[in-house]
Amino acid sequence: MELSRKVMQIQPSATLKISSQAKQMIADGVDVINLGIGEPDYQTPANIKQAAIDSINNGQASFYTPATGLPALKQAISQRIEADHHYHFDPSQIVVTNGAKLALFTLFQVIINPGDEVLLPVPYWVSYSEQVKLANGTPVEVGTDRQLRFTVADLEAQRTPHTKALVLNSPQNPSGLVFSRAELTAIMNWAVQHDVLVIADEIYEKLLYNGNQFTSVLELGAENMAHIVLINGVSKAYSMTGWRIGYAAGPKAIMAKMGVVLGHASSNPAAVSQYAAIEAFSGDQSSVETMRQGFEQRLNELYPLIAGLPGFKMPAGKPAGAFYLFPDVTEALRLTGYADATAFCTAVLSEAHVGLVPGEAFGLPGHIRLSYATDMASLRKAYQRIHDFMDKKIATQAK
Repeated sequence: MELSRKVMQIQPSATLKISSQAKQMIADGVDVINLGIGEPDYQTPANIKQAAIDSINNGQASFYTPATGLPALKQAISQRIEADHHYHFDPSQIVVTNGAKLALFTLFQVIINPGDEVLLPVPYWVSYSEQVKLANGTPVEVGTDRQLRFTVADLEAQRTPHTKALVLNSPQNPSGLVFSRAELTAIMNWAVQHDVLVIADEIYEKLLYNGNQFTSVLELGAENMAHIVLINGVSKAYSMTGWRIGYAAGPKAIMAKMGVVLGHASSNPAAVSQYAAIEAFSGDQSSVETMRQGFEQRLNELYPLIAGLPGFKMPAGKPAGAFYLFPDVTEALRLTGYADATAFCTAVLSEAHVGLVPGEAFGLPGHIRLSYATDMASLRKAYQRIHDFMDKKIATQAK
């Protein structure tokens, strides 16, 4: 049977592929340190877990909910956004989904017609481009400078009559880049002028380090809001990756159609997860800061180690947010004799037993992504393994 041509052009998620390989090696008894997946190693905070348990015990979690989420959860999300960014979304402007990934997927299904183009500044999260393709759209890469930043001129160079949207991820996966208020203002002015929808993926907004500040596009003026869809969720800030709760917030017409699609696609997010998310958004927030401080300590210790590896360069400097390092390893590839970052990461996993993700998956060859969302002892061990791998390969090349 012939499969869908649309599906045949889709590439597997590189991060999930690496993680699957690493987990299989672990199951086979290999001591692998997996730095390839963006998953906090912290437990979900106790108050959130208790809210889920309570919803089970009192019978609330046993039934369907509205397709777009519990009214109480949408209200909690609205209040959290207003507390954090001083902008009010009516609950009817919020759609809750099975993870932020499904929010993005559903949004692309709703806004894209065949031939529509979506701008993706490089590097970009692995699933953006594939989700655009699944919606019969065309992903268009936007070049960035050595610091991985882009300007309105870069956007304008790629804009065509078919440009429908721009995905703006800050703090950024994979680089940890955070856009300034001035940069965001210029981008939003350009988007409004040219009627381009800005898809603001702010899933890492709580994870900022070393005094760096985060500005949400929601803070730049109500006149922009017809051109913004916010994407966020509980996975990163509240260490709830397994609970699968994300959301989109934006213009009512778009949200209403997302609800129609979700009604046919997934019915509703798991009820128990929704009750947990209510507590995440409305309950004690101190655990967020505790985890942020932990990530900051790891970043500050790991960054100079990785930056000091032979052939590893950090042209963008120390990341300001998220929990990734994204070094340029072009010189490391030359020193070790590997053709590209994919081959390099494959060798590091098989020989040094450390899971990394090649930059090709993020639209930027010659780079690798590693996550520091694991304990410091494992990070130190992973660094030493990569260090020893590099020494061995460089010595072999020199013979």
